[in-house]
Amino acid sequence: MDPNSWIIIVFMLLSIWNVDVHGQTNNFIVTDFGAIADGKTDSRQAFLDAWKSGCQADGGIVSVPEGTFYLSGAAFEGPCNGPTSFHVDGTVVASDDPTLDQDYWITFRKVDGLTISGYGIFDGNGASSWSRCDSDEKCDPLPPMTMKINNVMNSAIHDINLVNSKMFHLHIHESENVNVYNVTISAPEDSPNTDGIHTSSTNGLNIFDSHIATGDDCISMGDGTRNVNISRVSCGPGHGISIGSLGKYEGEQDVSGITVRDCTLTNTDNGLRIKTWAPSASSNVVSDVTYTDINVSNVKNPIIIDQYYCPGSSCSHEGESSVAIKGVKFINIRGSSATETGVDIECSKSYPCQDIEVRGLELTFDGEPTIALCSNAEGIFQGSAQLPSQCSLSSSCNDY
Repeated sequence: MDPNSWIIIVFMLLSIWNVDVHGQTNNFIVTDFGAIADGKTDSRQAFLDAWKSGCQADGGIVSVPEGTFYLSGAAFEGPCNGPTSFHVDGTVVASDDPTLDQDYWITFRKVDGLTISGYGIFDGNGASSWSRCDSDEKCDPLPPMTMKINNVMNSAIHDINLVNSKMFHLHIHESENVNVYNVTISAPEDSPNTDGIHTSSTNGLNIFDSHIATGDDCISMGDGTRNVNISRVSCGPGHGISIGSLGKYEGEQDVSGITVRDCTLTNTDNGLRIKTWAPSASSNVVSDVTYTDINVSNVKNPIIIDQYYCPGSSCSHEGESSVAIKGVKFINIRGSSATETGVDIECSKSYPCQDIEVRGLELTFDGEPTIALCSNAEGIFQGSAQLPSQCSLSSSCNDY
């Protein structure tokens, strides 16, 4: 053989060896740091040590292998020296203590280029907290959410399973350019405050190809949420896909640029909802919102704008919302309602809704057309070939 050929072969073998070693070097397995897969021993320090090593590497991967790991809680902090992955094949279980006074169980903070993936499970172990919150309306202190993504950029969360959270399953806060896909989120339909995904102060979020079934909103978008695309999400049971609630606190930010398309809602207590408090502590704006090509099945209140939202018994129900809603489109919303009212648009007398468009509806209840209730809104029904085609009861409401 030509000596040059030997040189080429040796060079190729060395290259393969280097790639393999590099891959092994950058894979930090939590069991190598002392984590024990018995479901009882707290592996918190082992998880944190593995994360520290992965974060310091360039392209580090923190791996949770098969098995059940008890984790009392962890904050995985950045910034990191490069893109960092947290890959879960096993089950990570939280404490069942219903009195934990903390904001989150697991959080990722200040990471650019984070990937959370794997086919494993994050089990929030929330049953004891649900019973406490059922008997205590204020539920004070609030139980921890399962996972909080805080100040994270250019990141992805995919293929994981979040189950039985004590409160929100996934909260994305003060983050930018995040993709969430192929995620499964589940909790019993009677579990309180177990929103699937909640967002706040976040810009640039895509949620798609996921299944969410909880006891509260499948997806809820809080103040400061901008430029969100939600598609091919199946929701139910739960409380639907919501914007809000808004206006409860001072200094809340606007919500804008929301698109929800090609989604399915089944057996939910609400469908597509915008909810604001009355009276309001802030005067923020909801604008540029489009819902299109949505299928509903046995859904209460398939389309609802509620500017008199108050879920508790302590509300005075006096005063008007000062949250302005404008530029909202409901296009091609079709299927069956669990109530006679398919469209319920109740806007503020002080800040009537502007430029509301409802087009291409086909909503039935027990095989008959649903009705629409509207108040203090401009625009509403555009085009007659839809069910319902106009407001049955209206106040300061115009149909075109």
